[in-house]
Amino acid sequence: MAPRKTTTKTKATTTHTKRTTKEAAPAPVSKPSKPVFRAGTWIALIVFAAVVGAAIYLTNNPLPTDEEAEAVPTTEPAFIFDSTKTVNSIEIKPAEGETVKLERNEEKVWVLTQPTEAEADQASAEAAASQIGALLIDLEFDDDPSKFGFDTPAYVITVEFEDGETGTLEVGDITPTNSGYYVRIDGKMYIVSINGIEALTNLVFFPPYLATPTPEATPTP
Repeated sequence: MAPRKTTTKTKATTTHTKRTTKEAAPAPVSKPSKPVFRAGTWIALIVFAAVVGAAIYLTNNPLPTDEEAEAVPTTEPAFIFDSTKTVNSIEIKPAEGETVKLERNEEKVWVLTQPTEAEADQASAEAAASQIGALLIDLEFDDDPSKFGFDTPAYVITVEFEDGETGTLEVGDITPTNSGYYVRIDGKMYIVSINGIEALTNLVFFPPYLATPTPEATPTP
């Protein structure tokens, strides 16, 4: 009877040992996966792509040479009259009022021939002649001339140059912004600065007569 008890105890001990071993076995730990591309690799790829793109752009769009850069056209100011020509006479005829005309005589001295013949103030006359060549065009436009006062121009300015060429400038209405006048010459319409036009039209109201000295009063005894 003693051998049977020993056998039963051995089996129980074996079964308990197997369960303990199975329960105590640690679970396998998975290793973290490494990234396929590191940050440094991405930066290198981006820089390489930028260099390749710049090379392709410069190949298709080469930088201009010095000669090509100098050949780029620039916008130059345009004037109503040729500023290189010498003005020989200026006539300003208003829609209402007397016509004023300045001319150079045979001695190349400015004189007034209208409204009355008289010697002109040379500085004022030369300033008017200079203004003729300084009438800068602000804008050229195309529309119905009657909208801008050309049916009855406020002023008609006729200029004669030393070479015999003449030009007639019609002055229409003032612009809505009061910054310029609508003018017409040779069938084309422009906007010109108000200061340039009024420097000439004001001669109608203030003809550049040569100032004569005021005689001194004789004292009465």
